Amino acid sequence: VIKTTQETVLEDYKKLMHLAEYKKFLSKKNDTVLKLNLSWSLYYPACSTQPWQLEGVLKTLIDDGYKNIFPVENETVVTNVHTGAKLNKWLPVLKRYGQMFVPLTDVEWICYQPKAEMLALHEIFPQGNLIPKMFIGKNVVHFPTMKVHGHTTITGAMKNAFGGLITKKRHHCHKKIHEVLVDLLAIQKEIH
Repeated sequence: VIKTTQETVLEDYKKLMHLAEYKKFLSKKNDTVLKLNLSWSLYYPACSTQPWQLEGVLKTLIDDGYKNIFPVENETVVTNVHTGAKLNKWLPVLKRYGQMFVPLTDVEWICYQPKAEMLALHEIFPQGNLIPKMFIGKNVVHFPTMKVHGHTTITGAMKNAFGGLITKKRHHCHKKIHEVLVDLLAIQKEIH
């Protein structure tokens, strides 16, 4: 945990990432997906990925030599990904670093057959679970927003994966949210 200020926040994100030794776990050989978090299209403090969080992580990755970075987010039944990227001030940050925002609504989704035994996804999506094709073989950095959630109690990186690995129809998964999160962890281990 690092106490930060608005003057030092970008350097503090770099310090935090280096203290976590992130380079041991994130190969420079692979492209990197930045899975942002959009809880509401409108900006509410501490609700979605903060622009300084995005900038601190993105700047650190670029300064440390990472290439082919893909900031992404999906929409939900209560958000619009294009409006959210604008109102949450992600677009000016991405422009400053020469990055393009990739709405997951605009990419190809493919049916993915996990190797691991699924606890719930096969029941919820008997025709197969769709995932973004672009995720396969890439690193992923999650931007979890620590907040309460009606089904999971709190959210974090695994709940953020929920928004990247399941289509807009993911609200059907809430009845078995804990099992679905375990399934998604298994899928992430296979594809990232």
